[in-house]
Amino acid sequence: MDILKYANNVVAFFTNPIWKYLFYGIIFMLIVIWLSFVYWTFRDAKLRNAPALFWAVIVFIFNYIGIILYLILRPPEYIDDVVERELEIKKTELLLDGVSLKCPACGKEIKEDFLICPYCRKKLKNSCINCGRPLNLDWKICPYCKTPQ
Repeated sequence: MDILKYANNVVAFFTNPIWKYLFYGIIFMLIVIWLSFVYWTFRDAKLRNAPALFWAVIVFIFNYIGIILYLILRPPEYIDDVVERELEIKKTELLLDGVSLKCPACGKEIKEDFLICPYCRKKLKNSCINCGRPLNLDWKICPYCKTPQ
């Protein structure tokens, strides 16, 4: 008899309407999470230049398996990251190609063929007495026309 009373109490406990509403609340939360995954997939696929609507439909139909498939097969980088990396590469190439010289006295940018610094008038190079090309200060002969200096 005690077991039957105990079983009736357990059944009465679980037939309380609060359990029904709790169950509906859990189902509602799972649906909200599922739909938020659909939205997140659509937005993320758009940022990664993947077919956004296709992946959103896959996640909508296949639910959590769809999101796992998307996470495995999605492109590895965002479009903005790719563009930013390409710009950084171009910037670095330009900096390496156009090595800028600086005046030893004032530190301002000068060109390789300047004889004096246009800012502080420091003598940077000599000019050849024969061909007029710029020569380093310590050169004894012009490498262009073989004239001794």
